[in-house]
Amino acid sequence: MDAQCENAIEVAWNPSSDQALKQQAFDFLDRFRQDPSAWQTCLRLFTRDPRASDVVRHTALEIFNNALQTGQLSKQEGIQAKEPFMSYIHTVYTPTSTEDDTDSRAIQNKLAQTFTVLFITFYASEWQSFFTDLWEPAKRELEANHEEGPATDFYLRILSSVHDEIADQLINTSNEKQKHFTDLKDIVRARDAEKIALSWREILSRWESLDNDVVELCLKTMGRWVSWSEISLVANQETLEHLYRIATRQEAATTRFVDHSMRDASIEVFTEIVGKKMRPLEKIELIRFVNVDAVLGELIASPSLSEARGTPDYDTELAEAVAKLVNTVVLDVVRVLDNQVGQAQDPSNIHASQLLTSLTPKLLRFLSDEFDEVCSTVIPSLTEELTLFRKLGTPTGSLQQSYSDLLAPMLNAIVAKMRYDDTSSWGEEEEETDEAEFQELRKRLKIDQQIIATINEQLYMDTLGDLVQSTLDRINAGESGMNWRDLDLALVEMYLFGELAVRNSGLYQKKVPTTAASQRISSHPHPAIQLSYIEICVRYHSFFEQNPQYTPKVLEDLVRFVHSSHVKVKTRSWHDFLRFVRMIRSQLSTIAENIVSAISDLLVIRAEVTESSSSDDLSSSQKDSTEDTVFQSQLFLFEAVGSISSLTTVPVETQVKLARTILNPLMASIDDSKTAAVAGEERASLQIHHVIEATGTFARGFSDWVPGRPGIPVSDEVSVEFQKAAETILDILGRLKSSLLVRTAARFAFTRLIGVLGYKVLQQLPSWIDGLLVESSSKDEVVTFLRLLIQVIFGFKMQIYDVCDTLLGPLLHKVFACFSEPLNGTDDNIQLGEVRREYLNFLSSLLNNGLASVLVSSKNQGNFENVIVSIEHFAKDLKELSDGRLAVSVLNKMCDVWGGRSISPDAEATEPLLPGFDQFMITRFSPLTWSIMTDRQLSPKELQANRTIGELATLQQTVLAKTGSQYARYLRETELSNLGLQQGAINEYIHAMATMDMKTFRNFVQRFLQQGR
Repeated sequence: MDAQCENAIEVAWNPSSDQALKQQAFDFLDRFRQDPSAWQTCLRLFTRDPRASDVVRHTALEIFNNALQTGQLSKQEGIQAKEPFMSYIHTVYTPTSTEDDTDSRAIQNKLAQTFTVLFITFYASEWQSFFTDLWEPAKRELEANHEEGPATDFYLRILSSVHDEIADQLINTSNEKQKHFTDLKDIVRARDAEKIALSWREILSRWESLDNDVVELCLKTMGRWVSWSEISLVANQETLEHLYRIATRQEAATTRFVDHSMRDASIEVFTEIVGKKMRPLEKIELIRFVNVDAVLGELIASPSLSEARGTPDYDTELAEAVAKLVNTVVLDVVRVLDNQVGQAQDPSNIHASQLLTSLTPKLLRFLSDEFDEVCSTVIPSLTEELTLFRKLGTPTGSLQQSYSDLLAPMLNAIVAKMRYDDTSSWGEEEEETDEAEFQELRKRLKIDQQIIATINEQLYMDTLGDLVQSTLDRINAGESGMNWRDLDLALVEMYLFGELAVRNSGLYQKKVPTTAASQRISSHPHPAIQLSYIEICVRYHSFFEQNPQYTPKVLEDLVRFVHSSHVKVKTRSWHDFLRFVRMIRSQLSTIAENIVSAISDLLVIRAEVTESSSSDDLSSSQKDSTEDTVFQSQLFLFEAVGSISSLTTVPVETQVKLARTILNPLMASIDDSKTAAVAGEERASLQIHHVIEATGTFARGFSDWVPGRPGIPVSDEVSVEFQKAAETILDILGRLKSSLLVRTAARFAFTRLIGVLGYKVLQQLPSWIDGLLVESSSKDEVVTFLRLLIQVIFGFKMQIYDVCDTLLGPLLHKVFACFSEPLNGTDDNIQLGEVRREYLNFLSSLLNNGLASVLVSSKNQGNFENVIVSIEHFAKDLKELSDGRLAVSVLNKMCDVWGGRSISPDAEATEPLLPGFDQFMITRFSPLTWSIMTDRQLSPKELQANRTIGELATLQQTVLAKTGSQYARYLRETELSNLGLQQGAINEYIHAMATMDMKTFRNFVQRFLQQGR
């Protein structure tokens, strides 16, 4: 069997094996795994001499581990199995072992996993000497003074593997396993933790100057075990001396650490020690005992972080490791202070306050680091510290002096870090990732700035005001060669002033920028400055409302920027142009024509087909410059000119002229592309798509008024121009309605044209509907169409009765076809759910807007039963309770609309508005409510189920309100008695339905159902 198994493994994992033979090998191994004696074969394959290949030995260990974990070995067999493994360790991992004698790293790791499985299974009782037995070979190795440490290395690997299995917080385990692992940790702490800690000290003493790899592994193991071990086992004088010596070993600034991995690992152990969860007083005592402040001071003063700072020899790995330690200890100190707010005289509070004051300069050292990765490491602790200061200063309105003195250096460090690094390049393609990361860093720093503003507003205003003002003064003085980064920082901080600056009379009240300064800023050649200038103009639009004399200059600058040769500046400016003219549009009536004329050259649409197959390979900057992305930004300009042209202070004849100026070239472009698009040319279809969307966007800028809502409709003269454009769109839609691209654009435009067409759209509505809903329409299109129709119904109500009456049949046919289509995956299921919801919303819209009779008209009577069946089906679907409630609400609304006037519960029913609907409610809707409420899958204790039960209870009360005593008799004599209820319970239920308000009855029904369960 051994040879057969070995051969099967070799064949299965040999890439050159015949596929049929390889499959046979896999089949054999699958059967072999189930063999109760397979573990014995695997044990022999692993431990035999001469050795099998690594792939055979690795697979043998894997099968053995699985057999042990799945209980294929009895306890006695497991205990017996450990002996060959221990014999193997004593033979292979010896002081005299050569590199050829020991196992490869992969085998060592797999063997460590095997010992970990043995530990989990037998350590508690059957193998109590687990750690002692494994330490023995390593101990002999130490005593032999050998220069290699394979046994020590393997011992540490097992310790690491044990931690990863029983203490790693990132691994999810079952509650049963978690309890077992917790028990194991308790046993380890009581039985072996002290001996293990002693072994670490012995390893460090022996190998510190001999084997960096062993020392690093030992330190990493210590760092892992600290979180769940007794802290005194690591935080003792002897161990700390080792850690301190390794962490602070000095070398020349021009020399990299030879053993930097050891150094980083020791710093990580310090981090784990001070980060261990403890009570506040104990935590402060631990931090003081470890003397972290001194350790940090030594590390910061090391040549690699001091002398080498600003040079290529600067050790960023060390900087990050120390920054992480700073972040951890400051966070812990802040938590102690936060938990003891109001206990200023508490000893731990006093010590914590002293530590925080001492540690903050070290935090700011790393916040100011030139490398953003290092800076980002300490931002969490900075934010928490500032949040604490805000909390401490709120009750009294002032902060204690020692803390208050820290705010200025904090703010200065934050502001300095907001500046672009001198080595950075803005806008370079290869720098885009760095740029995105820097902007994210700025967002985080902005939060800290704002916290400082809430603590000491005057300090914030003075610091940033001086920065901005000094920069403006330099510009006024005509300083040549000014670094764009300095100006960018000033503009960014000016932007961040926000409402705080306005509330305090702001920068502009302090000193309005001179014409020279404004001119130099707006004409600065660097794109970042141009974008910041635009953003500030938009942000401070209220300034231009109060100082309209500056508006023409800004508009002139914006017109220049929207024509920029830099793609990013140009496209961003198009959006900001729209935002700005919206804000100050009341000032534009006299220059509307001039503005439109100034940017009219940018309103020419030139669609370009891009190769989708290669688009995935484009960088983000390349994608930004693709024609499609540019077009999406171009739409902002169409909306802007629409907003400018529609000012009520602009004469109607001028509005008409401007509308023609924009619309006529667009419609001409459709005519020019029509023939090619019909012939199937892709670029022509895309051109038509873009033009239609541009028309819709222009219309949205012109008016967002919707019939049925307050607002001022556009004049008839202007509406006629848009009506002509709509006719052109409808013509091309009729020709190309098989094109999804054109249908999508037409839907986009239609929703926006309603505002400018008003009631004129009713004349074209049948044509719109005929073009937008076709046989090939997808579920997404059906969903969008239903939403569009709901919007139209709300706006026009009874005025579109005839259209809805004609449309309903084909629409229901398409919707029901969607419901009957087979589902192919999650996406289909999601889309079907959207169709279901919008279908129910559409029915509600008909019922709520006076169009209920459409459902039972002579044209649609034949579909009524299918509609009711579909609603009942969705109501009973307990997998989609929210949709079920929506379905029940539709039935409830039907009762309201067609059930006639409400009567008292003991009165005889009157004739309903829809003949026979009274019996329909009783015999169809009421049984439906009981079939759902009595379904065992619907638990009254669950929130969503409770809401569904409440909706069903409301439907029952509505039926009673419409049919009175007729429904009460039906419940008493037929429905409730058929459910097996006693007469007393029946009378109680009917009485509650008749006398309770809606909310009380809902609660009653929930209790009633729970009692019945």
